[in-house]
Amino acid sequence: MDSGVIDLSTRMGVPSVRRLIAENRVAEAGEIAGLAAPDYQLDEVKLGLPIEDPAKILCIGVNYRNRNAEYKDGSDAPKYPSVFMRTPLSLVAHGAPLVIPRESSQLDYEGEIVLVIGKPGRRISQAEAMDHVAGFTIMNEGSVSDWLRHGKFNVTQGKNFDRSGSMGPWIETGVGSLDDANLRVETRINGELRQSDTTASMVFPFRRLIEYASTFCTLLPGDLISTGTPAGASARRDPPQWLRAGDVVEVTVEGVGTLRNPVMGE
Repeated sequence: MDSGVIDLSTRMGVPSVRRLIAENRVAEAGEIAGLAAPDYQLDEVKLGLPIEDPAKILCIGVNYRNRNAEYKDGSDAPKYPSVFMRTPLSLVAHGAPLVIPRESSQLDYEGEIVLVIGKPGRRISQAEAMDHVAGFTIMNEGSVSDWLRHGKFNVTQGKNFDRSGSMGPWIETGVGSLDDANLRVETRINGELRQSDTTASMVFPFRRLIEYASTFCTLLPGDLISTGTPAGASARRDPPQWLRAGDVVEVTVEGVGTLRNPVMGE
């Protein structure tokens, strides 16, 4: 990827990526970036979260066929997506440390593709679903595993510890080239491959997730849908291999980039 960075806030007068998306100016930004000389090199800037203030972060559970098999409960593939929500404070940007909370030693990793909503909509059809996507980013949808089981019917606690997950490094806006492609998702811990699968293994593809989510809530520009993680997370290994201080987690999505974060104790 090109290592040049263009300052669109100055050139376009927009304060945030979310505002850029909401004002339907992504194409304009691409034109400016294609003509302008870089204002900075990538190694000269500190990347923030791609979307700092999303109205909603929807996360999909057990959405890869091999992932469902990891539960070893004999269940068929689900008929409907499993959905839960995260808060913005549970995520850090590319390069920032993930934090093992003092309440647990079971911080897990989960590499995922994230859909960034670009156009509002309710009850969106699958045929029109990708017209509502501004781009793709990456999430390490980290979990505090033992806290996922504190409540009988929810996983909210274990999914929302401050700084337990990450998102970035940027948004890839070439949606047309990635829509319905067979994209590979890989997670490495200290260089060791732990997760590797493609979106062809998804139970519910991108279009179905947008259709389903928009049935019960209006999707807004800057909303995020994290689309599920492949098999290979720590919790389903024997024995589990939880993240430890000093580890480095890298999640790579084909056509998007690599999200990299060190791990520290609180």
